[in-house]
Amino acid sequence: MGDGSQLQKQTSKVAQDVLRMGALVEDSFRYSHQALFEGELEAVEIITIQDKEIDRYYREIELHCASILTLQSPVAQDLRILSAFMQLVRDLERIGDYAEDLGKIALKLTIYPRHPCMPELAVMSKQAQMMLAKTMVALSELDSEAGQKIQLLDDTVDYAYERLYNTLAYQTDIKGVVEPIVLLTLAIRHLERMADHATNIAQRVSYIVTGHRN
Repeated sequence: MGDGSQLQKQTSKVAQDVLRMGALVEDSFRYSHQALFEGELEAVEIITIQDKEIDRYYREIELHCASILTLQSPVAQDLRILSAFMQLVRDLERIGDYAEDLGKIALKLTIYPRHPCMPELAVMSKQAQMMLAKTMVALSELDSEAGQKIQLLDDTVDYAYERLYNTLAYQTDIKGVVEPIVLLTLAIRHLERMADHATNIAQRVSYIVTGHRN
């Protein structure tokens, strides 16, 4: 239907929307950190509002990609970019969902004393946030080595998860209810999954640039 320049225009519009969606997801992740570790519980409401906006971007980008694929007869490279975008926004949307879940965990934890592992958990959260931030920079710069770089950071988050899981799971001196332990175990699992999704995005960026899967 359209010529190459029309296709390029459409694809770059999708790319801009993906970056805008990514910036919103980064924001939500930051807000979840503030709620969990800095007691800023009003951030939870902001995450809920932003999540609707993230979902809207997700649906629009998927529809836009699908319509380009249907109407524009893209060549192999454009096909690669558009299919990677469609997968990549799914990862972003999942990170946004986990941020919302972390906000809910923060609300539930308010009635309990602060657990001694919280500082270590906060470091894990910062590491996962850094992964997402670096991934979005890699996407904007189309960095072919994004996958390898982020994988190293993911190993750090995985190690933190193992350490914290062992601390929480084998705690023997629990006084009172176990809900805070369950919630914190959920929180570290969410953070580990967020880091995994950031790694997926980085690998998709490498694929967009090189055409090779890691």
